[in-house]
Amino acid sequence: MKIKDHFLSQEIFEIKETDTRGVFRTSPIPSDISRYYESEDYISHHQDSGSLKEKLYKFLQSFNLQYKKTILLDRIKKGSKVLDYGCGAGEFVKYIENDFETFGFEPDADARNAAQQKISKARILDNIQTVENGTLDAITLWHVFEHIENQDEMLEIFSSKLKEKGLLIIAVPNPTSYDAKHYKEYWAAYDVPRHIFHFSKNGMENLIAKKPNWKLRKIKPLVLDSYYISMLSEKYKKSSLFWVKAVIYGTISNIKALFSNEFSSLIYIIEKK
Repeated sequence: MKIKDHFLSQEIFEIKETDTRGVFRTSPIPSDISRYYESEDYISHHQDSGSLKEKLYKFLQSFNLQYKKTILLDRIKKGSKVLDYGCGAGEFVKYIENDFETFGFEPDADARNAAQQKISKARILDNIQTVENGTLDAITLWHVFEHIENQDEMLEIFSSKLKEKGLLIIAVPNPTSYDAKHYKEYWAAYDVPRHIFHFSKNGMENLIAKKPNWKLRKIKPLVLDSYYISMLSEKYKKSSLFWVKAVIYGTISNIKALFSNEFSSLIYIIEKK
């Protein structure tokens, strides 16, 4: 399947299935991948712009932050050690820092500095190896895992940093959702080449099943993602009334997913063995 980078470069990339059934990889991956993030509009790193897109994102984000925190509070005690890997500008770190002993890892210096300015208790790191082995209760990756090229290596590192039965919580877009099938090459969550990997629900299950250190415990939806992704997809299609269409197709996607469990984005709660 060929996909255009609608967000920035307008270049064409191809998505190919890997050796793990249901896991796909963007090809080719540019050697200068960092330049594909160099935009003030890149949502993970920019400051408040006041745009309609940003206001919608912040509105949906407030609900998602509480939902994500609840997932942690349902499974680990307050005061537990939590690392948010790829924390961006630090919204989730800031949101949970009063409930947990919180760390954020972010490789981008500008985003890391923005996160540092928001927080009061949490620590923002530029090297995950500074975390002592076997000390973390949970590691979260909210729409980050799909950006990581050396996933096998990072899964080993995550395992080393977690306590026994510690949790790895990964949220990624789902290319077998209704909205992905509806928008096809315009589906915003392909986000090539920034998204190096793409995981169907079966693909993530297959990936984790291959790893002796991990056991998949539960899959939960990110219900609101379908609306934001649909909005961006409609804008990529240059649709009129894109807000209205986003609500319609985002809602259809969620209704269908109530029966298929193929939500636009899925959260995988994985336990270290």
